[in-house]
Amino acid sequence: MELRVLIHAPRGRDATVVQGVLGQAHVGVVCGEPAQLLRCINEGAAAAIVTEEALADGTLIRSLSGWLAAQPSWSDFPFIVLATKQGAGRSAEAIQSLHRLGNVILLERPLNSETLLSAADAAVRARRRQYATRQHLDELSRTRTEVERLNSQLEARILERTRELASANDRLMKEIAERERAQAALTQVQKMEAIGRLTGGIAHDFNNLLHVVNMNLELISLYAKEEKVKPVVDRAKSAARRGAKLTGQLLSFARSQSLLPKLTSVNKLLLGMKDLLEISAGSAVEVKLELCEEQAAVVVDASQLEMAVLNLAVNSRDAMPDGGTLTISTCTQERSGAEEHLEPGRYVIVRVTDTGQGIPPQLLSKVFDPFFTTKPLGSGTGLGLSQVYGFARQSGGIALIKSHVGQGTTVELHFPAAPADAQPLPEPSQPAELPAPAVPRRILVVEDDPDVRRVIVECLGLIGYAVTEAPNGTEGLAAIASSKPDLLVVDYAMPDMTGAEVISKARALVGDLPVILATGYADMAAVERLAGKPAILRKPFDINSLGTAVANALERDAERQRVVSA
Repeated sequence: MELRVLIHAPRGRDATVVQGVLGQAHVGVVCGEPAQLLRCINEGAAAAIVTEEALADGTLIRSLSGWLAAQPSWSDFPFIVLATKQGAGRSAEAIQSLHRLGNVILLERPLNSETLLSAADAAVRARRRQYATRQHLDELSRTRTEVERLNSQLEARILERTRELASANDRLMKEIAERERAQAALTQVQKMEAIGRLTGGIAHDFNNLLHVVNMNLELISLYAKEEKVKPVVDRAKSAARRGAKLTGQLLSFARSQSLLPKLTSVNKLLLGMKDLLEISAGSAVEVKLELCEEQAAVVVDASQLEMAVLNLAVNSRDAMPDGGTLTISTCTQERSGAEEHLEPGRYVIVRVTDTGQGIPPQLLSKVFDPFFTTKPLGSGTGLGLSQVYGFARQSGGIALIKSHVGQGTTVELHFPAAPADAQPLPEPSQPAELPAPAVPRRILVVEDDPDVRRVIVECLGLIGYAVTEAPNGTEGLAAIASSKPDLLVVDYAMPDMTGAEVISKARALVGDLPVILATGYADMAAVERLAGKPAILRKPFDINSLGTAVANALERDAERQRVVSA
């Protein structure tokens, strides 16, 4: 059946004549209608002989178009078209109809029987080759199926063998995993130490630049008499303050921030920043505050606590792209034992809870690591939770996280509760004019950055102090040994020795000496170990802050001397 030749010549005796020409050489089947021709092609055929008149109205082309388009890759069904002689050439429509048939042998009538028979022989031979290709492809498919079956059997055997080997080596793998965990912990500690050093160095240099800018702006506002200068200076100082805030964020991330802790009411702070939280969370997120009734007072850096809560609020917002509820609650809790590396005692807990997507359990142990983020690429830096964790640890507490996929996330910040007798620090005064000393005093400024040193010296001179300077710790100690100053103002990070070392050696030389440590970055543990607890003046600062700090340090020294003499 697959080698028969179909004949579709609907006019006159053409079909009978063609069938007769084919004779004994081929089985010719006459198809009177296009639908019959399509049915016979589907049943199987080697070729089809059609007359050009049968293509004229397009019915045959429409009937065959779907079948022609759906032919398998091996098939290119041949058509022999008996054409009418065209003196003026065929129309574009007629040519397009022939092209749509695909594999066409065009024979122009009148033609002799040998030509028609030869064309039919060629079409049948070509179709036989197509059937041979089909058989070859079928054999390839069967072979591929057999290979896949054998591969599956082999993979199953390999899998079984692998299971046996895994079972035999289970104890060894556990030991290797334990060693890898220990190595990862060591690598993390080393990475954090390197990042902290790098960030601290950058922050020190950046703070020096901001300090020079800020204090020179102060001098401009003092020297310039024109009113139009004031708004320009204010705008520049605002930019410097933003730069200082950015430096604080970097130091908080590195867990080396020199914090300025003071007595802080957590409930009052959260109430004061509710509007900011609602703006940060967006209109699709409902912000709820559930604050405890008891006194929730802690001794922390209030600005860093605000930043930590804002970081957590922004993370919660990103976890609720379709909206949800952000709940910030507070409570107090008594801890009887050293849980979560915390000393026994009373703690204030700040909880930030969202109704977002949650975090898979295998990622929970990594969320406080620097640069780790569950957000898509480009949508997060992986620093926010690291900053929060660093601030909590520096403040004597800890940050914990709980999460379930699809049920939201809760981050808890635990801070030691303030003692009952803790007193709030007095707010720094902001006098309208330069502070002036009651009596002349001699001050030594030790600072390695020449621009910073120059501006501090000039500002102290404007206030009315007698100022000497030294570019490093060695020269500063030599100046102290030569003539003891009334006050030492020293930078922390210097190339030859730290400010803490300068303070320690200076006191060994001349005894008690009032000191101000001016810095934006300091290892406070090292400072306290070498120099006790000197007054800290965080860079960048302005003239008023400098004058107030100097006056307070001198006043404390004078009071101490009066007590000693009494």
